[in-house]
Formats: sequence, C-alpha cells, structure tokens
Amino acid sequence: MSSYPPIADHGMIGDLQTAALVSSDGSIDWWCTPRFDSPSVFASLLDSERGGYCRLAADLPAESGLAVRQLYLSDTAVLITRFMAPSGVGEVADFMEPLDTTVPTDQHRLLRVARVVRGTLRFTFTCRPRFDYGRAPHTVTQLDRRSVLFHGPNADLRLQATGPIAFESDSTDVSASFTLSAGEVAAVVLTSDAPGSAEPEPLSLKDLRDDLESCRRFWLTWLRSCTYRGRWKNEVYRSAITLKLLTYAPSGAPIAAATAGLPEQIGGERNWDYRYTWIRDASLSVRSLIDLGFTTEAQAFRRWLRNRLTDGGTASGEPLQIMYRIDGDPQLTEETLDHFEGYRGSSPVRVGNAAADQIQLDIYGEAADALGLAGDIGGVRGWQAFAAMLDWLTEHWDRPDEGIWETRGGQRDFTYSRLMTWVAFDRGIRLATAASRPADIPGWTRARDAIFNQIIERGWSQKRQAFVQHYDTDVLDASLLLMPRVGFLSPQDPAWLSTLDAMGHELVSDSLVYRYDPEASPDGLRGSEGTFNLCSFLYVEALARSGRLVQARYAFDKMLTYANHVGLFAEEIGPSGEQLGNFPQAFTHLALVAAAMALDDELDAAENTPR
Repeated sequence: MSSYPPIADHGMIGDLQTAALVSSDGSIDWWCTPRFDSPSVFASLLDSERGGYCRLAADLPAESGLAVRQLYLSDTAVLITRFMAPSGVGEVADFMEPLDTTVPTDQHRLLRVARVVRGTLRFTFTCRPRFDYGRAPHTVTQLDRRSVLFHGPNADLRLQATGPIAFESDSTDVSASFTLSAGEVAAVVLTSDAPGSAEPEPLSLKDLRDDLESCRRFWLTWLRSCTYRGRWKNEVYRSAITLKLLTYAPSGAPIAAATAGLPEQIGGERNWDYRYTWIRDASLSVRSLIDLGFTTEAQAFRRWLRNRLTDGGTASGEPLQIMYRIDGDPQLTEETLDHFEGYRGSSPVRVGNAAADQIQLDIYGEAADALGLAGDIGGVRGWQAFAAMLDWLTEHWDRPDEGIWETRGGQRDFTYSRLMTWVAFDRGIRLATAASRPADIPGWTRARDAIFNQIIERGWSQKRQAFVQHYDTDVLDASLLLMPRVGFLSPQDPAWLSTLDAMGHELVSDSLVYRYDPEASPDGLRGSEGTFNLCSFLYVEALARSGRLVQARYAFDKMLTYANHVGLFAEEIGPSGEQLGNFPQAFTHLALVAAAMALDDELDAAENTPR
C-alpha cells in the first residue's frame, strides 16, 4: 500500500487532447494517449506493479535532508517539482505543448526538463510503459544512447534525451542516472504517436527553452480574456486553467475528470471512469465560462451539444443520453480490469461507464439552460431539434429515473430530475417567445406548470419542512441546492430557507456536504463515501445568495484548505481530510468558480449598502 502516493499528491499537465498526472516525487502515474479516454500508457495509480510509470527525480536518500516541493509556474499549466538538499537545489519542469486546434492528432509530446540552480544533484530516470492498461506487451529498441523506441500494439512511445543522459534498456524498461551542477540542464521528451510514425526532430536545449516559453505564453495569453477581478483570483484562475486542461479541443467537449477507477472509499467498489462528457457537468460549466469571459469555450461546447441533438444518436434511443465519448460517440461499454489491484487495493477497476444507459431526466433542463444562454441555439435545424426534444419531453417527463447521482438502486421519482425538466420547459418557452420561433408553447406551458405543482405537492416534506430527494422519502439531497440558481424559487423564499436549514443539520459536517444519506436511501452499492466537493461549493453559493454571508465566507475559506498543494480538487473529501475519487474533477472546480462569484456579488452588495 505504501507504494501508492495520496491521490492529491499530483499536479496535472496536458495539451488539450490528453492529460498526465505527475506526483510530487517526479513520477508520471497516469497518462492516456492519444485522447483522454484512450487506454493508458502509465497507470501506476491503479496498480503500482502492472500499471507503468515514468519517474525523473533527484537521487538522494531521505536522511540526506532532501525536501521536495511542487508548484505551477504562475498562471500556467507548467508544473515545477523542486528538489532541495544541502548538496544542491534542482527542479524538473513538466509540461505539454497545448494543441488548441479542431484537428485531433496521434502525436503528443510530454517534456521533462531538469536543471540545477545551486550546488550539485544526481538524478535518476526510469520509464516503464505498460500499454493498454497494462494488458499489452511491447518491445524496446534502443536507437542510440539518447534515443529509445517502445513499440506497443496501437501506439509507439519514443524517448529522446539531451545533456549528460545515456539510456540503458532491457526487454521492457529504460533507465538512466546523471549528475547536474549549477546552471546545467538536461531533458527527456516522451513522444507518443501511431505505430510506424516518422522519428521526431532531434532535440536541442534552445528548442526546449522555446517550447517552454511557448507553453507559458499560451496560458498567459489565454488568461487575458478572463474577466474575473474578485477576491479569489488565484483560486479562480487555477480552476479556469484546470477546466481548460480537461476540455478536448477538437470537439469542445469537457470531460468530468482526468482519471478512471480512483475510489470514493479506499477498498470500496465505487470506482468509476470519468473520462467522458456528461451533459449535466458540461452544461453547468457554460454559465461559469461565460461569467469568466471564456465565450469561445462556451460556444464550442454548445456546438457539440447541438450536434448531439441534431445527430440523434443515442444508445437508449431518446433525444439525449447522460454522457458521451468526447467525439460524441454514445457507446461507452463498461469493462472491469481484473488484472489491476486498484488504488490501494480498491477494486473493481472499471473503464467505460454503464451509467450511460441510465435514464436521467435532469439532463434536458441542463442542456436547455446551456443552449438558452446563447439566445440562438444554432439556426433553423438547431431550433427544430431543440423543439422536438421538448415535444418529446412533454410526453416523458412524468416517470421515474436513476437521478443525478447515477445510483444503481433502482428508479425513483427524483425531485431534482423534475426540477430540471421544469427548467427545460421554462427556457424553451422563453427562447421561443424571444425569437418568435415555431413551438407548442401551450403544451410546453401546461407541462411546466404541472411539474411545478407536482414538486410543490409531492417533493415537499411537511415533516422535514424541506424539499426531499424523491417523492417516496423524507431523505434530503444536496442536488436541490441548485433550486434558487435555476430560478425555481427565490433564495429568500421561506420554503427554501427551511430546506437550507434542514440540509445544514443533516448533510453538512464542518461545512463539508454529503450528497445524501445512503443508509436512509440505499443506492445499490456497498460501502460509504466522503463528502462531495461539488455540493460543498454549492452550499457556499446557496448560503451567499440567501444572505448568510458570514457563514458562507467561512465555509468557503475552509473548503479552500482542502485543495491540494497546487490548488486542485478531487471529487470527494474523506474522514481525515484526504482527497478521494477521480482527480482533478471539473465539476468541483466549476462549482468553486460559481461560489467565488456569488460571494463576490453578495459581499460587494453588502459593502455598498448604506448602514
């Protein structure tokens, strides 16, 4: 177990088509290529022996006084790991060249640049690729002392080095040791490509410096369009960069997280693959992107979403399904990697996601809200597909589904699902009226009003004085923290304030928020889970909008202490404050942005109110 670093002990780098996780001891523990959802080349996070890794780090024993620190180059996705010892100080810069293009490519370059700034340090390098989630064999060809080719079944991985690095290889792995003194630089470049591709250009230190500067400029230039000027600039900028890193540039589709199979509970079975595009997560990100000034990214996702409606391809046969591959493919067959032991023994390890076949009616509201923010959903064909979706929904909204949390405990009449179908009709009516589009406005209005009345009558618990998870229970559900944001009721409504109070008593622990109580509302899975970071930030936003500013700000400040050393969040927080689940999670970071902006708005209003 000790061979597994904490989930949070990583930074993320990427090129907008794929991403890698680098631990604070210089090990690349996760990299899938050529796409986020491709099979892994390095996956030691899921099996320390069989998964594969690539490590570049100072070679000093612990008793030498070695200290390691990791940080991002300010406002960029360049990750710096610093090694500090009495004998010297050095660092490794890890980065990938952003491919902000609509053209997918098989070639991806991961650059690792080592230098010493004081004294002398010895470094070791080890590369142990394990293709196709560790299932496929590969061959090793050492082309010369600084160049090696790993040939896998569906991809090649090339190593190139500069400086005093000489590779040694065996039948599966490559290693090297080298020493640098102050001012000296060495580098290794990993290039993944299709089998049989041409050899990359020779390396030079000047080219590497140019590559590093180009990467730095890209991120600084991109951030210039950010309009956020609030109190939490560093946290919001890091979240924005993280959301950009988790977006597949060729299609504009954001993924939920960079990883698959990381557990929500150590040793538990809640281990899912999050490298896909959820309609819900991505749609909710649109407002945050627009509010931050990133309209290009918001428009790219809306185009992707419109294409899902107009293409009409789903595994279920319904207008939309809850998630897709990043290119829009609806097939996400789930399989178990039985040869992987899982992170710290947490099995099964799953890739693919069977939840794609679930019925979750809330996605229609989130999609309508995202498309409605543009005012124009994409011309005549776009409107026809959108209107057809709502016409279909008038006949299908009043039925049980699996709900937002994708539980596997059976279908229910989830209140949140009904809430978001109300949003779908509300946004559709507004769009049709504003743009004078042909629409069954009377039918949509009847459905909207029927849903409203049903939620008030059946989603409200007189006993709890709160809106509840589904119609057959008194259990609370943190997804309903979105009720004021979507406009179903005012954040000052007495029914909402009593719901917020009930959640505070039952779901909140020291400002950390559970999604629901699985003991009171069985979800078909064994084990427990931690508090859900998305919900914790939604709670901050709800408190702020409800005028509880002191409580909201304290909760937000406490949440920020759970970020890892470079400002990233996983999906959940465990009992001892550890990060759990897939990492980093986009949903968490977009909720952080929304909470920060809500707090800024309400604090500014309070400060400008005459006393």
